[in-house]
Amino acid sequence: MAALAPLIAVIGCDGSGKSTLAEDLHAHFSKVRPTERAYLGLKSGAMGQAIKQWPLIGPWFEGQLSQRAEKARDTKEKIPGLATALVIYGFSLIRKRRFKRVLALRQAGTMVITDRYPQVEVPGFYDGPGLSAARPDSWLVAKLAARERAVYDWMASFVPTHVIRLNIDVETALQRKPDHARALIEKKVAATPKLTFNDAPITDLDARMDYGEEVKAAIAVVDAALAG
Repeated sequence: MAALAPLIAVIGCDGSGKSTLAEDLHAHFSKVRPTERAYLGLKSGAMGQAIKQWPLIGPWFEGQLSQRAEKARDTKEKIPGLATALVIYGFSLIRKRRFKRVLALRQAGTMVITDRYPQVEVPGFYDGPGLSAARPDSWLVAKLAARERAVYDWMASFVPTHVIRLNIDVETALQRKPDHARALIEKKVAATPKLTFNDAPITDLDARMDYGEEVKAAIAVVDAALAG
């Protein structure tokens, strides 16, 4: 395979400002070289809010989906049924399609700044395999989980050129994202330092610093990564 163009992944807990930073890095570097920004998450929260707006059954249905998704993230639980597993697997295929578009850009010589990046170190959430945390309740769900894990292993095998990891505390994250569940924010804050992305070069930035200084620091990180 031909050498791939650089990929800079901006990762962090919800509320850390990764989307804003990825946009500003794209705006800066697109002036000096072919650069694209890509979102590698799922926007499942936005999907949930949209479902809530459905007449009559919306709030109930969204609540059911949230409860089942929470069980799938828990290593002490079983994945609640084939229907839930199919939904989670479908989301993973959406992420795979987005990842393949990123790969095509890199193969064409375009640098990519990503908001989020798939990983296999923390299953169940944080852009990891959704069916690898809770236990499967049938052989078919187990087969789906294995297929999904193979997808994530493949994506994670493409090590980012550099990862900018934005660190934040729980209270600040909740101030910025008051509609998010505290329990999940706590899990993400705790998991952030554990993510290595297959031993990719990582620079940690404090997401609570002055934003102008944060952008300058991130640009310097990318400049150094490209020079290296």
